[in-house]
Amino acid sequence: MALYTRKLKLQERKTLESHLDTPEDDLPTHRLQIIMLSAAGKRVPEISEEVHLHPINVRKWIHRFNQYGLDGLRSGKSPGRPPVFSEEQRNQIVTIANTNPRLLGLHYSRWSLQRLRRYLIDHDIVDHISVETIRQIVQSQEPTITHRHERVLD
Repeated sequence: MALYTRKLKLQERKTLESHLDTPEDDLPTHRLQIIMLSAAGKRVPEISEEVHLHPINVRKWIHRFNQYGLDGLRSGKSPGRPPVFSEEQRNQIVTIANTNPRLLGLHYSRWSLQRLRRYLIDHDIVDHISVETIRQIVQSQEPTITHRHERVLD
């Protein structure tokens, strides 16, 4: 079954046209074009070719417009994946990594990533963690050293 936008109200049409003339950052022009083309009776495959988007995306924007109106076409906040480890856990990892293992009652004087991982899990700092994540956390806390190269002129 073909998918089209709902019938546009006169005010909606005017608003869409005005936004096409003066685009906004959070309302990309191609989304407005999708709605206008659909309202003009074009089918999803035709619209897809014209705006250079996959038909799935064209359908998504038509559905969002039909459900939420113009606000459905706006880009929302995308917070991303929440952090796996709290700031407190990250600080503990860095503190332990910078502590001599002998001071913690261990029989070695340097951490390896695998030993640090085992210590963090055994002491309930974290439930699980990869050595790569440990490396990234520790590395992100190290001060950045910039080397200054002086040019020697003859």
